[in-house]
Amino acid sequence: MDNRSLTTAPPRTVGLAAGLAAAMALAGWLGWKAYGPQDLGDPIANSLVALEKQDKLTVFSAQLSPVVAADDARLFGILKSRQVAVIPARVDYVIDMTAMDRSRMKWDAQAMRLDVTLPPIRIGRPNLDEGKAQYLREGVWITPDAQAKLTRDNSLLAEKQASDQAANPVLVDLARGAAKDAVERNLAIPLQVAGYGDVTVRVRIDGEPAPQ
Repeated sequence: MDNRSLTTAPPRTVGLAAGLAAAMALAGWLGWKAYGPQDLGDPIANSLVALEKQDKLTVFSAQLSPVVAADDARLFGILKSRQVAVIPARVDYVIDMTAMDRSRMKWDAQAMRLDVTLPPIRIGRPNLDEGKAQYLREGVWITPDAQAKLTRDNSLLAEKQASDQAANPVLVDLARGAAKDAVERNLAIPLQVAGYGDVTVRVRIDGEPAPQ
């Protein structure tokens, strides 16, 4: 059997910063209400309160449309069939926020600045929407077994292709930027609510150089 991948459609991306902003702002406000003034002397503790309700934080998603082809031959090659499929797929980019602790934050009281180092971005497994897949079949007679195998092969190829597309540096950079922007904006909110005033939050991700 000869399996081949065809040209894929360009990915569509979906940013999740708006939802993240609301969730983290609410978490920070609830944390301040719960812990009260005793945390006002420690901006890092206050910031950790804002993050403690997060787990696997989805910072970005990409909507992909892998186009794949699978072939099947039976009865010593007499019965040949081919199925081309377009299977929509969603890939999430996540950060494991359970790894966040005091060692990943640094407070500069003189500059009123919080430096944060986030864990690396993780690319999730593609979620194929096979209910919306489109198929094009070729063959004089495609047996039920052949049909099932072609569909399985299409799905495996689509998942691999979506994973490869999701690892594209452009998409990964977009995910990293979305994560940093969202955390910068939303860690500032709990600090302001706690009475620290106009603070600066700088965020980087593991592997990136420290800001100067």
